[in-house]
Amino acid sequence: MGILSRFKDIMSSNINAMLDKMEDPSKMIDQYLRDLNDDLGQVKSETAGVMAEAQRAKRAVEECQDEIQKLADYAGRAVAAGNDDDARRFLTQKAEYTAKLQNLQEAYSLADANAQKMRQMHDKLVQQIDELHNRKDAIKAKVSVAKTQERINSITEKMGNTQNHISAFDRMEEKANRLLDEANARAELNAESDSIEDLKSKYSAAASADIEAELAALKAQAGK
Repeated sequence: MGILSRFKDIMSSNINAMLDKMEDPSKMIDQYLRDLNDDLGQVKSETAGVMAEAQRAKRAVEECQDEIQKLADYAGRAVAAGNDDDARRFLTQKAEYTAKLQNLQEAYSLADANAQKMRQMHDKLVQQIDELHNRKDAIKAKVSVAKTQERINSITEKMGNTQNHISAFDRMEEKANRLLDEANARAELNAESDSIEDLKSKYSAAASADIEAELAALKAQAGK
C-alpha cells in the first residue's frame, strides 16, 4: 500500500536530526510541527480508511458464516421433511459459501493486519508529536539563552577592544603628564637662573657703594 510506504518514510525520519539541522530552531520548530500535523492528518485519514476496509471484510466473513449456518439448518429441515433433493441443493450452496468463506477470511486477515500496522504507526506519530509539543517551549528557551550568550560574547569581545582604547588613553595621559613635568622643570630652572643674575647685580651694586664710601673717607682724611 502506498500509504504504508509513505508512513514508514515519515516514521523512519529522525526528528532529533531534523531539529539539529534547523538554522534557527525557534523559528523552524513550529513549521516542522505544522508539517508533522499535516502528515498526521493524512495518516489519520488513511488509517481510518484501512480500518473501515478491515471492518467491511470482517462483516463479509460474518455474513458468509451466517449464511452457511442457515443453509446447514435448511438442509437439516429438508432431510427431516424427507426432501433429499432440497437438502442436496442447500448443501451444494453451502459448499459454495464455504469455499467463498476461505477467500473472505484471507482478505480479512490481510486487511486486519494492515489496519493494525496503520493504527500502531498512527499512535506512534501522535505520541512523538505530543512529545515535541511538550519539548517545544524548552527548545525555544534554550535558543533564547543561546542567543543571549552570543550577545554577551560579542559584548565581551568589544570590551576587550574598549580596554585597549582605555590603555592607550592612559598612556597618552601619562605622556602628557611627563611633558608637563618636563616643561615645569625647565621653567623652574629658568627662574633659578634669573634669580642668580639678580643676586649678582645686587651684590655688584653693594660693592660699588662700598667703594664710594671708602673714597669719601679718604677725602675726609685729606682735608678735602
